[in-house]
Amino acid sequence: MNIQNEKCVMVFNEELPLGIIANTAGILGITLGKYIPETVGPTVFDKDQYQHLGIITTPVPILKTTQAKIKEIRQQLYLPDFKDLIVVDFSDVAQSCNIYDEYIAKANQTSEEDFTYYGIAIYGTKKLVNKLTCILPLLR
Repeated sequence: MNIQNEKCVMVFNEELPLGIIANTAGILGITLGKYIPETVGPTVFDKDQYQHLGIITTPVPILKTTQAKIKEIRQQLYLPDFKDLIVVDFSDVAQSCNIYDEYIAKANQTSEEDFTYYGIAIYGTKKLVNKLTCILPLLR
C-alpha cells in the first residue's frame, strides 16, 4: 500500500442532525482504523513529554450530500471496478440496534435497497476515490 497514492474520505447525509452525523463519524473512523492501521502515525510527545497517541497521517475530507446520492455511491461501490476500496457504511439498520447481535440479525433480514445510509467512509487509490466523490462539497 502506497499511502501517497491513497485517499480517505467520509461522506455524510447532510439532512441528518449534527449529533447523528458526529456519531456516524466516530463509528466510521474507529472501523477504518481497524482496517487501515498503517495510516495511523506513531505516538507524539509534546514539549512537556506528555504523550498524544498517533492519528491518521493523511487528511480526511468530510463531505456532504443527500441520502439518495450516498445510496448511489454505495451501489457503485459494489461494482467490480471498486472492489479494492475499503468501504465502511453506517445505516439506520445499525443505528436502530442496541447490541451487535441484534444488528447482525436485523441486517440479515433487511434487503440492501431498504438500508438508509447515514454516512460512508471510503479508502483506497486517489483515482478511484475521486471518481466517486470529487464533485461533493465539504460539510461545513
